[in-house]
Amino acid sequence: MPLKLSLRPGERFVLNGAVVQNGDRRSVLVLQNKASVLREKDIMQSDEANTPARRIYFPVMMMYLDEANADRYYDEFVRRMGEFMGVISNPAVLAECVNISKHCMSREYYKALMLCRRLIEYEDERLGNVPSGLSAGGDAG
Repeated sequence: MPLKLSLRPGERFVLNGAVVQNGDRRSVLVLQNKASVLREKDIMQSDEANTPARRIYFPVMMMYLDEANADRYYDEFVRRMGEFMGVISNPAVLAECVNISKHCMSREYYKALMLCRRLIEYEDERLGNVPSGLSAGGDAG
């Protein structure tokens, strides 16, 4: 099934490891086959992986963008996920962690990455970084 991207002027994205930038007009790009695509807003630099949830997101993002070398990032993901789950008592958040892990084991990295966004939202709310209403629900351990 084709993937349709609507791009704002100047918006950047990664396509199979290459950074691509849209021109000065709004445009639509249709990808006809499977490709690793990540919008600029979803790309995290290594120095931005500075909280427990972001330290989970980063290796999952790298597995998605560099699937041929995913094993290189998997151990870091497992370690960070174990640390995170060790301090969380919220059943809904723990269930999200299990689902992220299942997707990673199935090499469904994009699905795992989108679930990681929920962990970041949950963490940000607990740390007071965003308005309430964005959490996965419940309390931190």
